[in-house]
Amino acid sequence: MSLEATKKVVKRKAQVIKDDCVACGTCVNVCPIEAIKIIAGVFAEVDQSKCVGCSKCIKECPASVIEIISKEEVKKYD
Repeated sequence: MSLEATKKVVKRKAQVIKDDCVACGTCVNVCPIEAIKIIAGVFAEVDQSKCVGCSKCIKECPASVIEIISKEEVKKYD
């Protein structure tokens, strides 16, 4: 029987409050990894699989509608 080592890791990701977003595109322009896009000219959306949680979009958002969410994940090590 083998024992697996695990570790809890907290990942930070940006999330847009879509109902309040003005779709100005500022977040799209400042995201260093192009993880944000404007959907139908109505709101910004963050690709959670790309976001690295750098917070640049949060600092630059003129409407203050982007927040950081923390997601806990369990990593397994062999």
